[in-house]
Amino acid sequence: MVTSQFNDKIIDPAELPAVIKKLKYEKKRIVSLNGSFDLMHAGHLYILYDAKKQGDVLVVALNSDDSIKKYKSIQRPIISLSDRMKMMAAIEVVDFVTYFHETEPSEILRKIRPDVHVNGAEYGLDCIESKTIKEFGAALHLVERLPALSTSEIIKKIKSLCD
Repeated sequence: MVTSQFNDKIIDPAELPAVIKKLKYEKKRIVSLNGSFDLMHAGHLYILYDAKKQGDVLVVALNSDDSIKKYKSIQRPIISLSDRMKMMAAIEVVDFVTYFHETEPSEILRKIRPDVHVNGAEYGLDCIESKTIKEFGAALHLVERLPALSTSEIIKKIKSLCD
């Protein structure tokens, strides 16, 4: 069962502008991070903890199920958006969780308007988010990936166990 504390962290994208306006008024440094976060693992926790160090409020935007099907595979996600949002909201360093339906996060980032956007170093300074965050002067913080910790690697390992 999910407690109301977790539900309080989950924000519909339509409600984001009002929440962000209040945080900006309070002079909070907003950090954003986006991704599918399918099959939560230690690598995800590593980037979340590093992201939180970059500011006061961490907003995580999750790809919707349809979005993941379009850019990853028709067989993904493994975990539904509803469950991924609950798991993400249960993580202490995450202040808010939202979602987006597009395959790239430009629209949701324009709603969040972070001071800092965090991404995995493997995507580099020219990542898909870079153009959007430059529009409103946000910094880009890259986090090195932990070796062998990715959802794709975990799926490969599971498949090899079935062979």
